[in-house]
Amino acid sequence: PYAFNALEPHIDARTMEIHHGKHHQAYVTNLNAAIAGTDAEKMSIEEICKHISKYPMPVRNNGGGHYNHSLFWTIMKQNGGGSPTGDVANAINAAFGSFDEFKTKFNTAGATRFGSGWAWLIVGADKKLAVTSTPNQDNPLMDIADVKGTPIMGCDVWEHAYYLHYQNRRPDYMSAWWNLVNWDEVNRRFAAAMK
Repeated sequence: PYAFNALEPHIDARTMEIHHGKHHQAYVTNLNAAIAGTDAEKMSIEEICKHISKYPMPVRNNGGGHYNHSLFWTIMKQNGGGSPTGDVANAINAAFGSFDEFKTKFNTAGATRFGSGWAWLIVGADKKLAVTSTPNQDNPLMDIADVKGTPIMGCDVWEHAYYLHYQNRRPDYMSAWWNLVNWDEVNRRFAAAMK
C-alpha cells in the first residue's frame, strides 16, 4: 500500500521490489496452481491456513507465503515505529511487563529462528498476547503450528527480506524494522482478534 522506496532507509527500494514483485508474486502464482480444482479454491486464505494439514506441501508453503506477506506489507508504513498506542499497548504491558521487554522477546524470536521463518505477535485462544516464531512460511493460524493463535504482527526473517542491505546481520535488520511498525494496523488486527 505504498511506494517501493517508502520504507527507506530501513528497507531499501530494490529489496521491496524483489520481495513483493518476485517472492510474494511467486507464492500467489504457485498457490493458485496448487489449489486449482480443489475445495480450497473457494476458501479464504485464513481458512486454508487453519486446515493446512489437509493439503499437500505446495499449498502449505505457498499459502503460508501469501498469507504471511499480505500481513507483513500492512503492518509497516512510512514514518511508522515509535511506541505502541491504544489497546495493544496496554495488552503488551500486561503480557510482557513493558514495551522494551516485548521488543527483546520478539527480537530474540526472530534472531534465533534457525534458517528462514517469521517472528510473530499473536492473540491466543485465551485472548492473551504471545510471541512465537515459525519456520519457513508456516504461521500460527496453521493447525500444525507449535503455538497457535491469530497473528497481529509479523516480521519476515527470511534472508530475501533484508540481505541486499543487511547481508547476514539479521539483528540489525530487526532493530531497524521497528522504525516501520504501523501500530494503527496492529491495533486494528488486535481488536478483530479479541472479538
